Amino acid sequence: MSDEVVQGIRLAIEEVKGRVGRFTLEYRDLDNSASVSGRWTSEGEAANARLAVQDPDVMAYVGTLNSGAARVSMPILNYADLLMVSPANTAVGLTKPGLGIPGEPGVYRPSGRLNYIRVVPADDLQGPLAADWAFGRGVRRVFVVDDAGVYGQGVASLFADRCREKGMVVLAHVSIDPQAAEFKSFVRSVMSADPDLVYFGGSARTKGGQLARDLVSAESEAILLVSDGCRTKAFLDAAGAASLEGRCFATSAGLSPQQSDCSKIMFLQRYQQKYGTCPSNAAIHGYEAARLAIRAIADVGRKDRRAIVESAFASRVDDGVLGDWSIDVNGDTTLQEVSVSVVRNGTFEHEEVVPAADIGKKNVSR
Repeated sequence: MSDEVVQGIRLAIEEVKGRVGRFTLEYRDLDNSASVSGRWTSEGEAANARLAVQDPDVMAYVGTLNSGAARVSMPILNYADLLMVSPANTAVGLTKPGLGIPGEPGVYRPSGRLNYIRVVPADDLQGPLAADWAFGRGVRRVFVVDDAGVYGQGVASLFADRCREKGMVVLAHVSIDPQAAEFKSFVRSVMSADPDLVYFGGSARTKGGQLARDLVSAESEAILLVSDGCRTKAFLDAAGAASLEGRCFATSAGLSPQQSDCSKIMFLQRYQQKYGTCPSNAAIHGYEAARLAIRAIADVGRKDRRAIVESAFASRVDDGVLGDWSIDVNGDTTLQEVSVSVVRNGTFEHEEVVPAADIGKKNVSR
């Protein structure tokens, strides 16, 4: 789990003073990555899920960060009726059938019951609405790039499909090698296509920041639009935030906490006081995922995994950090907006909200 997500989770636990009724809340941060590459592995994720299932005191599994990892742990946790709340998964097939892996989402529900919830909208919202935003800014020629991963390819494909529906020209859709040290030669091919906008589906961990740095170094004048996996400090550090001022935009699901209402302002103040910085979207969704799990545990008041799952599915959040939302029958959030942020003063600042429209959603697969 990323440091920012963990910070959000820890803040949610701190707010209830680490207790729910007669129980003490303990959070354990499990790492599913390989020590050498730093990228998640199926073996690591499966081991984490089995560890959680085998501990009778574990009542919720807050994760995963990556949709590919979720595909590994979901069936294991489902067999045990253990609540799984993801702050980041956006692959559509985790909750809805479509054009992803055959058998989705049933293959993740071997018990026949649901136990998986995500607090972030799926890519069938983020990708198309990002394209709608680009079209509204006058963009007509786009170059689409992804990181060759489940999440990156999925959201980039949905973005490209919607661009075509809107009449924009998709000059190319290319997957980069996230193990590459730099992308200077690739950037030359991007620039020769003369796009109005370069879209990247991926994350800082899969070299989104390096791609942005190389685009700027090559003096590309195209707008850079990145998916929510890049709306992080790690991305800005890798790219060089100063060089992205006013020209790099990021989409993120739901409402930005920088929009002024009481609950959002209070959250921002608490987070800044504890960590000395503004929360990223990863931190916000980590916070909301943990709060959902904590509320469900508090509502049930006993160690009953199935009852906790059912309570979580019945949850409704009014005036939360992300707005008003609940969980639908598939385990998806009812949030139907995408926020767009722009790099200003070395960080991502809220720019505008793109509401859901008749986007002809396609179920493709973080």
